[in-house]
Amino acid sequence: MASPKPAEPNTGPTEAAWEQNLNMHLICRDCKEVPPNIKEEFAAGDMVCGSCGLVLGDRIVDTRSEWRTFSNDDQGNDDPSRVGDGANPLLNGSQLQTSISFGDGGSGRSRDLHRAQNKSTHDKGTKALLTAYKEIGAYCDAINIPKIVSDTAKHLFKLVDDAKAFKGKSQDAIIAGCIFIACRQRKVPRTFREVFALTKVPKKEIGRVFKALEKFFYAQNKDKVDQVFQKGGTVYPETSYTTTISTSAEELCIRFCSHLGLSAACTLVSQELAGKLTTLGALAGRSPLSAAAACIYMASYLMKQGKTAKEISQIAGVSDGTIRTSYKHLYAEREKLINPDWLKDGKGDMNLLPPG
Repeated sequence: MASPKPAEPNTGPTEAAWEQNLNMHLICRDCKEVPPNIKEEFAAGDMVCGSCGLVLGDRIVDTRSEWRTFSNDDQGNDDPSRVGDGANPLLNGSQLQTSISFGDGGSGRSRDLHRAQNKSTHDKGTKALLTAYKEIGAYCDAINIPKIVSDTAKHLFKLVDDAKAFKGKSQDAIIAGCIFIACRQRKVPRTFREVFALTKVPKKEIGRVFKALEKFFYAQNKDKVDQVFQKGGTVYPETSYTTTISTSAEELCIRFCSHLGLSAACTLVSQELAGKLTTLGALAGRSPLSAAAACIYMASYLMKQGKTAKEISQIAGVSDGTIRTSYKHLYAEREKLINPDWLKDGKGDMNLLPPG
């Protein structure tokens, strides 16, 4: 009995399963062209068919960039500005001003209007703020301080100016105090000596203004926090003023080592040495500058990158005699200060340390 011949498999192209096309096409209902020939006339706000002219939509929104100029149209100037600069939070008032152009054909009428407009809108308070901001920016740029420090110092100065506080104090002293506090708040501390060299304000005056500013900002912030709590609100740490702490030797070691061209390993060793000083009390009573300079002096010789006391004194602003005197105390406690891990694999050598 013959068995039926099995059916041969279908090797032809398989028909794709039906899927609904969810794409929306806008076509002209008269021409019904695919693809459609649709034109957008932004001047009239219409969408029309390019073949038959049938209007398919009106009041369309122009999504292109705005480069039309509305100032000095007949002078050939290219000014795409429409609404002016953004508001500056460091200035008071609405900051909406009218500018008088000088394109009047040389008659001089625009110049007179410009002078009269400046007199009517002249604000002494704003002018004083701009002058102070310019000085703060120039000081910060002179020693390569980050822009965030400059902005913080300007904000602190504005708080003082708005409260009309410290009227008897010199503006230069207040600017120096604001820069000093801003550097501490933004973790790039500078010493009184460095701020004095920058602003030429005496160190004692900077210290007095600094303490007065700290009390003023703390009291002002406390009043604001109390008002927020009374209303049931929440105070975020980044928006409130925090009292600064004194600069530590560890923070100074990073910058001084960078200026001296020392390696990252040597910088790390000097920082750890400065951190151990607080627990051992080897340099108790010494300034952070002297402690940082002595730690760098010891770490440089320990890590085979010896720097003389004179080289370090030029960067740290401490006399070489002070560095050697502080180093003697570190050398006496070298067994407790030096970590054995620093000497592994020949990275450091304690025998290279100069005798105290």
